[in-house]
Amino acid sequence: MKPLLLLLLSTWSMPAASYFVTIAGLGGTPEYDAEFAKWAADLDHDLKANGPDARVLTLTAASATRQQIERTFAGIAADAKPNDSLAVFLIGHGSFDGTDYKFNIPGPDITAAELASLMNKIPAQRQLVVNMTSCSGASVASLTRKNRIVIVSTKSGTEKNATVFARYWIDALRDPAADTDKNGTVSALEAFDYAQRKTAAYFESEKLLATEHSMLNDTGEGSAVRDPKPANGEGLLAAAFPIIRPETSIAKATDPAKQKLLAKKEDLEAKIDRLKYEKAALSPEEYKQQLTSLLLELARTQAEIDH
Repeated sequence: MKPLLLLLLSTWSMPAASYFVTIAGLGGTPEYDAEFAKWAADLDHDLKANGPDARVLTLTAASATRQQIERTFAGIAADAKPNDSLAVFLIGHGSFDGTDYKFNIPGPDITAAELASLMNKIPAQRQLVVNMTSCSGASVASLTRKNRIVIVSTKSGTEKNATVFARYWIDALRDPAADTDKNGTVSALEAFDYAQRKTAAYFESEKLLATEHSMLNDTGEGSAVRDPKPANGEGLLAAAFPIIRPETSIAKATDPAKQKLLAKKEDLEAKIDRLKYEKAALSPEEYKQQLTSLLLELARTQAEIDH
């Protein structure tokens, strides 16, 4: 391991508070509202397993307003110290008008520049933002800053379809396979690599044209890249930023029974996505019946995983 990475790992692993902010925006339809709320709840659950030093704040649906977002970031800005860390996760839909990226929330949408301004006021020097919305690639330029890792689910503002990257980002925090160096911790880079790989496999298995291509930037300059590595200088900070620490949910998912449940969960989620594509060919009653059945089975499976 390179000396600089060892230094970063030792410094960034020092005891300090870790602030995690998850914001789930508007779904636009009942199925997306339910999906986004579930992803936010799953993320909230897993992040709280990090222990007492994890300050987990989650805003969903009606609570994810501009006013509440500003209040949440202001509270962190007042409490956080320079050696603390901040991770922000955006789930939902985004838009891009050719000039500004906007995150779709109740009331007036919030731009990437406005989100960056809120994060800039927080003294925590180690920062991560994972924008898992459609059009999120357009937010990179505004969010990029020194010592901030920026991960987006699309390569540009023109990839406008609803994304599945968030699903696999959450799975990365639960699947031991994401912990590639087997140190019991899933880093931002490991979660990115896992979610990117799973997203690509999803489109291949469903025989669909890929409508999202995740990117990462952690140098504070230049463009985001698809394949962070030493050759392009990207990924160093992300490799040293822990998302799930030892003795948390990643360690609980190693037994074969849990692995079967995780596989079942992934299959159910794929079936739900497939049903969405087939919605136009079904009657409203048939679509609702099939969707309800799949969502109930998914909820039961998730309950077994969490047990």
